[in-house]
Amino acid sequence: MSLAIPAALRPALAQPVAVFGEGVSGQGVLALLRVLGLPGVTYDERGTGFTAERASGHALVVFSPGFAANHPWIQLAQAAGLECLGEIDFAAQFWKGRVIAITGTNGKTTLTEFLTHAQRQEWEVAHAVGNIGRPLARLVADTAGGTADDLAVCEVSSFQAETMRHFRAEAVLWTNFAEDHLDRHADLRAYFEAKWRLVTTAAPQLVVIGASVARHARELGIDPGGATVVDTEGQASDPELHDTVFSAYPLRENFIVALAWWRAVKRPPAKLYAAARSFRLGRHRLAKIEGHGGATWWNDSKGTNFHAVEGALRGFERPVHLILGGKRKGGDVAAFVARIAPRVAHAYLIGEAAPALAEACATAGVAHTASGTLMAAVTAAASVTHPCDHILLSPGFASFDQFRNYEERGETFERLVQERGNPAAIR
Repeated sequence: MSLAIPAALRPALAQPVAVFGEGVSGQGVLALLRVLGLPGVTYDERGTGFTAERASGHALVVFSPGFAANHPWIQLAQAAGLECLGEIDFAAQFWKGRVIAITGTNGKTTLTEFLTHAQRQEWEVAHAVGNIGRPLARLVADTAGGTADDLAVCEVSSFQAETMRHFRAEAVLWTNFAEDHLDRHADLRAYFEAKWRLVTTAAPQLVVIGASVARHARELGIDPGGATVVDTEGQASDPELHDTVFSAYPLRENFIVALAWWRAVKRPPAKLYAAARSFRLGRHRLAKIEGHGGATWWNDSKGTNFHAVEGALRGFERPVHLILGGKRKGGDVAAFVARIAPRVAHAYLIGEAAPALAEACATAGVAHTASGTLMAAVTAAASVTHPCDHILLSPGFASFDQFRNYEERGETFERLVQERGNPAAIR
């Protein structure tokens, strides 16, 4: 089955496509170009650079989410008259199936995985794509654009939404909103507006937003229009969710949003509850590491912002030993530490953010150790904790100062815990 090239793109595809970024998004674009029978040239900051001279050989740039709209290469390309599209925007023009878009500061990966799982339980052809790790371009390449019955459940980050022009979705589900990515976005309003662009550009028939999204919209003077606002915060326990990953917050919020959409499209709630009972979380998301005679360790390496850490801490009845830190993404570190102080017995600080965290901990009266590395933090925590203690890796920051990604950080943590001897084996 061949892919038709939209008429509006044909002139830009007459020359080789410049692909910015050689990671998973860039590789997805190259795979799609191969299916189209078109050449692409990769440019990456760790490899071949993009110059004015090289720009003359292209008419179209497709860039990975890591390239902000004001990146010098994109500005150079625009000045040279090249069309510039994000990976998800480029790929969307070739997708023949349906799309549900998922966004949020936290929970969007879990919600994407869960809705994909729920759709498959109903024998639908559903694909989890986007910011989750499988680019939409890769899906389009692997399926030759899919069919009208295929569903792409697409996780969309603010990085992808901020330059969006062509992406369309039948529904947008936005779980929550909190401070994050202020190293990329100028301020909280710019971060919100980047995500809101998904709502306005994707032209969905249905928009479901959580309580914190609606609250920030009001505070920022943004009209949520016809969005369905769901009361996602502080809800009473749901007996039907007992023994599922959605039994308590922060994951409970994901199910509430999913259920609002499920009901809106006239599906029986019992089917979604059944899917919840068979759903399992992906790795590095508040995963318990069983201890043998020692403290209990938890891997929440995917907790890369303040909101995620606060959500994780709310799941514990007593203060925990918290491994915290990594590459800074902006935000008010002092205010964050002050908020979590009552829930932290001791903080072990790692990475680039450790000095700022140490200062904030001292101000907030949080006992802390400037460990520097994850290995040192695990060693320190293991030497002072007791069998009834919980040791939680929920870093609150990006991993890129010491690791390739949050997966590598989480895998390293699990290996270090295994090697400790006292807190031991992962089941």
